[in-house]
Amino acid sequence: MQENTQASQNEQASQEEQISQEEQISQEEQISQTAETKQAEAEKQAENQANNSQESENQTTHFGYKQVRIDEKAAKVADVFHSVAGKYDLMNDLMSFGIHRWWKSLTISNAKVRAGDSVLDLAGGTGDLTAEFSKIVGKEGKVVLADINSSMLAVAKEKLTNKGLVGNIEYVEANAEELPFADEQFTCTTIAFGLRNFTNKQKALEEIFRVLKPGGTLMVLEFSKPQNKLLSKAYDIYSFAVLPRLGKLIAKDSDSYQYLAESIRMHPAQEELKSMFEKAGFTQVKYHNMTGGIVALHIGTKGSN
Repeated sequence: MQENTQASQNEQASQEEQISQEEQISQEEQISQTAETKQAEAEKQAENQANNSQESENQTTHFGYKQVRIDEKAAKVADVFHSVAGKYDLMNDLMSFGIHRWWKSLTISNAKVRAGDSVLDLAGGTGDLTAEFSKIVGKEGKVVLADINSSMLAVAKEKLTNKGLVGNIEYVEANAEELPFADEQFTCTTIAFGLRNFTNKQKALEEIFRVLKPGGTLMVLEFSKPQNKLLSKAYDIYSFAVLPRLGKLIAKDSDSYQYLAESIRMHPAQEELKSMFEKAGFTQVKYHNMTGGIVALHIGTKGSN
C-alpha cells in the first residue's frame, strides 16, 4: 500500500515538473513571438513612411517600436542617455558580460590608426575608443570625441582626464547629421553602438564621408542581426525579459533598456547597412560578424582624389 502511494506521489511530482517546464517553454516562445510581431509591425510602419515621398511636418520615424515625429526623436534619445550616463559603463559590462571590450578592441585593431593621425570618435559615449586612439596617435595626432549628449560627454571627459589622457583629445557636442567640421579633416571615423540612435542614418553617413580625408576609413560597430535562428530566439528572450529588469535594478530605469532592445531590432541588417555605406560614397565596403552576428563591424573607405 505504501509503495502504491509513493509511486502515485512520484508520478504526480513528475507530471507537475513536466507542466512547469512546458509553461516555461511557452513563456519563452511567447516573448520571442511578441518581439518578432512588434518588430514586424514597426518595420511595416517604417516602410510605409519610406514609400511616402512627400515630406510634411507630421512625418514620423521610429523610436524603438514607437512612431514619433522626426523632430522629436533626437530629444527622446537624449533623454535616454541623460538617464543612463552615470551607469553606462557598468551596464555595458553587465549586459554584454564584458564582451563589449573585445568587440571594441577588434574595431581599434582594424582601424589601423597610426601616430599623427586625426580620429573622429562619433557618438563616442564615455570614451572607450577615444582612450585607446589617444594613446596610438600620440602628441602629434588628435582625437575628437563628439557626442550629441552633454551628460555622456561630461562622464567621458572626467573619466579620461582621471586616466591622465589629456592634450590630444577634444570634446565636441555635435549632431552627427550636421557635423561642425570642415571638409576632409579626419583620417578615421568610428561609431561604436551609436548609429542606430541617429534619426537620419543616411545623412549622417554622408556627413562622415564629407569630413574624412581621401583614403580615410569609417568603422561602424553596432548591434546587428544574429545569423542563427536559435541564437536569435535566445537573444530576444534575453533582450526583452532580462535587460529591462537589469536596467531597473542597476540604473533605476527599465524604459531606457526596453528602448535599447527595440532600437537594435529596428537597425538595418548587415547587407542593408553595407548598401547605405555605398550610397554615401564609400568603397571597399565590408563587414565582419561578431558573436554570431549579434554585433557587426562595417568598414568603408573614402576613395583617393
